[in-house]
Amino acid sequence: MRLVAAAISFGVLCFPCRKGDELSKRRTFRVQLFSLVSRSSSTLLHPRKPANMSDKKRKATSAAGEAEPSAKQPRQENAKEAGWLHGLIKQQREDKKDMKFNKKRQRFISETQKIRQGSGGVLYWMLRDQRVQDNWALIRAQQLAAKESLLYTCVCASATAGDVLPDFVTGHNFGAVVTDFSPLREPLQWLEAVKKGLPEDIPIIQVDAHNIVPCWVASPKLEYSARTIRGKITNLLSEFLTAFPVVAKHSFTAAKTAKAVDWEKTLASLQVDRTVGEPKWAKPGTKAGVAMLESFIDVRLKLFGTQRNDPNAAALSQLSPWLRFGQLSAQRVALQVRKNASPSVPAFIEELVVRRELTDNFCFYNENYDNIKGAYEWAQKTLKDHAKDKREYLYTREQFEKAQTHDKLWNAAQNQMVTEGKMHGFLRMYWAKKILEWTTSPEEALSIALYLNDRYELDGQDPNGFVGCMWSICGIHDQGWAERPVFGKIRFMNYKGCLRKFNVAQFERKYCSKKV
Repeated sequence: MRLVAAAISFGVLCFPCRKGDELSKRRTFRVQLFSLVSRSSSTLLHPRKPANMSDKKRKATSAAGEAEPSAKQPRQENAKEAGWLHGLIKQQREDKKDMKFNKKRQRFISETQKIRQGSGGVLYWMLRDQRVQDNWALIRAQQLAAKESLLYTCVCASATAGDVLPDFVTGHNFGAVVTDFSPLREPLQWLEAVKKGLPEDIPIIQVDAHNIVPCWVASPKLEYSARTIRGKITNLLSEFLTAFPVVAKHSFTAAKTAKAVDWEKTLASLQVDRTVGEPKWAKPGTKAGVAMLESFIDVRLKLFGTQRNDPNAAALSQLSPWLRFGQLSAQRVALQVRKNASPSVPAFIEELVVRRELTDNFCFYNENYDNIKGAYEWAQKTLKDHAKDKREYLYTREQFEKAQTHDKLWNAAQNQMVTEGKMHGFLRMYWAKKILEWTTSPEEALSIALYLNDRYELDGQDPNGFVGCMWSICGIHDQGWAERPVFGKIRFMNYKGCLRKFNVAQFERKYCSKKV
């Protein structure tokens, strides 16, 4: 087998940027850059060190910034040597190099399911999962290519896939296209456009390399809540939460190799909002993601079960940016964390697996995942009934963005997100609910929340972000509560409740020193 990187090699964000559409307006330099500089250094490719892409780095001072162990942190007893996890994972892959591929992880997008014989190879189109190892989509593509001797990889960085991939496939006489899975509207549209442009005898195979249990296997329908999907997922973990085989170097030498990528030129070509800088604490790429996982297992996992809802505690995994871009496999994270005896493990697996995969279910089976129409009927009714309720405070999007509200805790949470690219999960709920309380309508609230989330969060433009905002504002995956002004039956959160949960003053001092 051999692999040739076609068009542009691993790691570039594969969402085409179309000038003028809402998606391009929300896409930020922060999000694009995290993806752009994350190319794998696998032996599958000839690694080239990318140039320094930006000087716009902002120092993190939160738990996010403290996520990587430092000299200031207490060392664990019997601490392992730094980097131990990378070597362990490599050995685990080697031990399972003959691991079988479960065909339930794939589905055919095309009518035909037969790979054309005598073709020039198989094309792997990387979208959501930007990694070489622990990638079921690439594993499947390599297995299929073994029969045809050639495997090409492609990432579309600057053009609509439907305009370029069909000609690329037919021009190189490829026998099949393999890609990964995203439940979001735009990637599904790109996939459909490629399908329409390809000859009918070329199959398109989609592999869910993002979820542990493939989205279409976990449930064939929209699930109401974590309660309704939990059993379905946990009952399938014994089948799908398995070890990964190694993606080995191809044994055939390519007749041609890909041209070296001009990373500075590629970055300059992206039509994105460059006013949002790059946080310093989160280094892109699989290697950095594994290092963060290692520090979580060594330092923070023991605190997760009891302190994960305290924004002042360094108790979270901090893995969301790497999981969002697929630079770290959630399945790999689950495999390594479950080897730990910490009592925090069940709570973390609930968040990593059940809650995270529930968000894909919502976006895949609900086309209105980002608007009020996607809410349950009871929620739509209660929001409509209270849409005209008097608001004590009203703010514009600009005021929210600049953290110019009367609420010092809300301002602190907004400042954390803007400066670090990440807001603590507990505060993301409070943050979004207050936007509902301080805007003229639920529609405006959701629009502002999604705009800010997608602009500043490193894990923005993702099912987790859509569901987080929809849960807070529209009550999805929740139930009706006691009716009150503005919120109706949507779950309410207030400042006094936060005071009972954690040291609010400490968080405010850290992120909002100015008096309100």
